[in-house]
Amino acid sequence: MWAKIGVLSFGGPAGQIALMHRIAVDEKRWISEPRFLHALNFCMLLPGPEAQQLATYIGWLMHGWRGGIIAGTLFVLPGFFVILALALAYALLQDTAFVPSLFFGLKAAVLAIVLQALLKIASRALISRLSWGIAAAAFIGIFAFGLPFPLIVFAAALFGLAMSKALVDPIEESASEAEPGIRTGPARTLRLMGVFGGLWAAPIVLAGSIAGWGDVFAQLGIFMSQMAVVTFGGAYAVLAYVAQQAVETFGWLEPGEMLDGLALAETTPGPLVLVLTFVGALAAFREATGLSPVTAAVLGAAIATWVTFVPCFLWIFLGAPYMERLRANRRLAGALAAITAAVVGVILNLALWFATHALFRSVGVLATGPFHMLWPDVASLDPWALALSILAVILIFAARFGMLSTLAICGALGILVSGATG
Repeated sequence: MWAKIGVLSFGGPAGQIALMHRIAVDEKRWISEPRFLHALNFCMLLPGPEAQQLATYIGWLMHGWRGGIIAGTLFVLPGFFVILALALAYALLQDTAFVPSLFFGLKAAVLAIVLQALLKIASRALISRLSWGIAAAAFIGIFAFGLPFPLIVFAAALFGLAMSKALVDPIEESASEAEPGIRTGPARTLRLMGVFGGLWAAPIVLAGSIAGWGDVFAQLGIFMSQMAVVTFGGAYAVLAYVAQQAVETFGWLEPGEMLDGLALAETTPGPLVLVLTFVGALAAFREATGLSPVTAAVLGAAIATWVTFVPCFLWIFLGAPYMERLRANRRLAGALAAITAAVVGVILNLALWFATHALFRSVGVLATGPFHMLWPDVASLDPWALALSILAVILIFAARFGMLSTLAICGALGILVSGATG
C-alpha cells in the first residue's frame, strides 16, 4: 500500500498529505483523524520533507521502527527512480533541440508554481507585524547581502526563542503521553543516533576514503547532509541556497538547469526535495573521474538521496515519543514560527532568482560594498519567456488550472515557440 501511495503522490506536499489522509484515515482507517493531525503537526516542526516524514510516522505508529522504515522508504523510491531516469535522459540528450525547447516552456510554469507556494506559505506564516519584519529581514539578508541560508535559519530561531511571547499564542499543556510500549530515555536516544548517524555518514566516509575528500561524491554527501538539517519550510525554501552553491560555488550546474530540475521534480511522484537527486546525478555525471558518466550519475544521485532522507528517519524515531512535550513548548513554537516567517523571505528570493534566469538571457552580479545581488541586463529580456510566464500565472491563479495541466500546456507551447523562432 505504501508503494501505491509513493507512485500516486503527485501534487507536492499538499497533494501527498491529502492522499495519505484519504487512504490512511478515510479508506483503511489505520489511524483516527485527530491522531493524523497530531502526527502532521509534529512533522511540520522538523527539517526535511514533511510528507515523507508523515508516512514514516504513520508506519512507526502502526508497526514500530520496521513499519516506519518501510513506509518512509516506499514513499520515496518511486520518485527516486523516475527522477534518476529523467536526469540521465536530461544529461545525455541535452544537446538535442527537443529537450531545451520543452524546458523553455516548463520554466515559465515553475515560476508560477513557486509564486503560488510563496503566497500559500505567507498566508499561514505572516500573521503579525513581527513575522512580516522577520520575512523582510530574511529576504534582504539573502538577496542583498548574500547571507547563507543556514545562518538565516539559525538567526531566526534565536530571535523566535527570545520573542516567543509576541510570536505565538499561549499553548495549552497536553496531558497526552507517549504511545504505549514505546520506550524513551538516554540509552534509546544514543542507540538511535549511533545507528542512523552511522548510516547517514557511511557513504560520505566511504567516498572520501576511496576517492578523496575533494572528490565530487564526498562533496555531494557533505553538502546534501547540510541541507538535510536546515530544510525548514520544505524544498522551496532551500532551493535558492542549493542553486547558489551548486551553480556559483561548486560549478556543478548552469543557472537554468536548477529550473529544469525543479520542473522535473514538480511533474514526478514523491517529495519535491528529490530535486536534490537531480543535482547529484548531474554533478557526478560531469565531475566524476575514473567512472563512466552514467555510472557516476547513478552513484551521485544515490548519495544525494541517501544523505537527504536517512536523517528524516532519525528525526521521527527520536522525536515521536516526545511529540506532546514538543508541541506544548511555547519557546520552541516561537522559534519555529520565526523560522517559518524567515522561510517566506527566502522563497521570495528563490522566486526572483528563478525569474531573473528564466526571463533574461544575461544576468550578472552587482557587488558594491556589502551588497551582493543578481542584476540582469534589461536589454536581454526574452519576450517569449515573459509571455509564457504571464500565461502560466493566469492559468494557475485566474483559470485555476492544476499544476500538471499548467506544466503540460507551457511545455507544449515552449516546443512550439522554439520551433517558430528557431
